[in-house]
Amino acid sequence: MLKLIVLGAGAGGGFPQWNSAGAGCRRARAGDPAALPRTQCALAASVDGEQWVLINAAPELATQIAAIPALHPRPAPGQIRHSPITAVVLTGAEVDTVTGLLSLRERHPFTLYASAASHAVLAANPIFGALDPAIVPRRELFLNRALMLRDAGGGPLGLTIEAYPVPGKVPLFLESRDEAEPGDEGSTIGLALRAETGGEAHIIPSCAMMTDALRDRLRGAGLVFFDGTLWRDDEMIRAGAGPKTGARMGHMSIDGEHGTLAAFAGLGVRRRVFIHLNNTNPVLLGDSPEHARVIEAGWEVAEDGMEITA
Repeated sequence: MLKLIVLGAGAGGGFPQWNSAGAGCRRARAGDPAALPRTQCALAASVDGEQWVLINAAPELATQIAAIPALHPRPAPGQIRHSPITAVVLTGAEVDTVTGLLSLRERHPFTLYASAASHAVLAANPIFGALDPAIVPRRELFLNRALMLRDAGGGPLGLTIEAYPVPGKVPLFLESRDEAEPGDEGSTIGLALRAETGGEAHIIPSCAMMTDALRDRLRGAGLVFFDGTLWRDDEMIRAGAGPKTGARMGHMSIDGEHGTLAAFAGLGVRRRVFIHLNNTNPVLLGDSPEHARVIEAGWEVAEDGMEITA
């Protein structure tokens, strides 16, 4: 079986965002049980509960690890250092996807998997040299090709992964003009994660639009974690939280004629979970009409610490 833990369900900035006084963020800070806090998006996957693969490395990764007992060190007698984290897989190279790698720099061996485009971003930034390649080997995810995940020593982890391109854009810090810039193929990827013992999940925390190729890939899937950044395209503008639409940021919206609810209709996906939720998104509020609508449509809204077995 495939075991999955949501380490963080929020989009960039988390919920509540540090500099937001929006209504939802105020409710989250006040401890409102209908406005549960979320850290930035990351997951962990395992087949045996002993060796874990992280999907993305959020800025709060150290805090997320501390909150999940399955990720705590369990050293052998006479040892002081240990971690069950054996690999990290990146779906892109945005700040909120890679920053947590710097929390894993204490000479712990693990494998770092990413597309060629994301590896190039890391290689161009010398700060990521803190992860010594002799200890943390970097291995490429080739698009549309299944790959067995292995630890730093080459041992199999019981998981096969297939990366595939999804519509997206270059990381924000690499943009050079006002329009969204499509990245090289592989700048934004989805993942099909499969356990050798059975169980599969698609993980797509960022997606700019539904394409025919993506629709065909997801049809009949058992479990999909999907980009839930915004409820509507102009949400941040209406809230006074920023000047960009969801499309400009490279994210589909949940509602609308071309939104996610409409795009998934008829695909026959058995379990659908929204992840990467922006602090302005009303589906974060358990008592909102928007939350009720996605639940009625058969979706779940991810929470930090959520555990799913596929």
